Amino acid sequence: MSNVRRVYVEKKPAFAVQAKELKHEISSYLGIKSVTAVRVLIRYDVENISDEVFDKAQDILKGRHDSFKITHERQSNKYLFSTLIKCKECGWSFRRTVRQYKNTYVRWVCSGHNGKGVDSCPNAVTVDEEELIRALQEYFQEILSKKKKVINYVIKEFQRVYKAKDENIEYEKQLNTELNKLRKSREKYMDMYTDDLISREELNEKIGGMRKEIERLENELKMVSYHLTKGEQLEAILNSTFKQLEDITDVHEMTNVQLKRLINKIEVDKDGNVDIYLRLIGDLGLDEAVLIEGAENTEEKGTKTDPNSYNHT
Repeated sequence: MSNVRRVYVEKKPAFAVQAKELKHEISSYLGIKSVTAVRVLIRYDVENISDEVFDKAQDILKGRHDSFKITHERQSNKYLFSTLIKCKECGWSFRRTVRQYKNTYVRWVCSGHNGKGVDSCPNAVTVDEEELIRALQEYFQEILSKKKKVINYVIKEFQRVYKAKDENIEYEKQLNTELNKLRKSREKYMDMYTDDLISREELNEKIGGMRKEIERLENELKMVSYHLTKGEQLEAILNSTFKQLEDITDVHEMTNVQLKRLINKIEVDKDGNVDIYLRLIGDLGLDEAVLIEGAENTEEKGTKTDPNSYNHT
């Protein structure tokens, strides 16, 4: 009798469409609100293969696993900017490097480019930690100086989306349909890459634009699902955010956790442009990337704005 090996497979969290749909059904249709997460595991029984073939398959899977950086380090808060700086080209986080030559130099580099090479990601930019801290300090001060404009922009955007739901009860279903369609399409290309049907470059080309659209739909869905009836609640959250900004005396003294309460992400492109995105109202569901210049142009859809950037090459 041949050996039978039991293998359990689970989709990566970002692509676990079935698990997300099941969680939504449990919450919406069954009314069980206490469920915070759902995992879907697929079981395979493997037989009639040699140990050599099985071990080789495990090595291939591990290579795929490592290439997407699926490790606990993604949730790291060890350093001030841990998992906050994102590469605009490949989507990977920047990692911290320290070099000593007379002085100590702390810089951040793209994990994709430095780990997999230029073929994986063209972003060779290094971000100096001290320069970024100074830029953040200036950024927070500028937001405070435009407090009234930012608040007006956020309230107007909230009212736009919430009003849409109030007028049309099908709006939430429409958003879910669009979101599930995008997730399934993204999952399909991920599976094609896993099966070596397309290259990493082709994968990036296919799904590159999907990431932001999925984020936009998820944020809008959060807002229409958030049953706010009183504007005072929104005002309280805005005031709390600005109170945190006003309490900042020195970014150096902040922790990673504190910074993540205010900043959603910091994006760096291959040309050295650095875009800082403010996490303004979190669970309310507004697009969390609210840039201060955008407060001056509230006629645009969503939060499509001109970025607040500084160049570092």
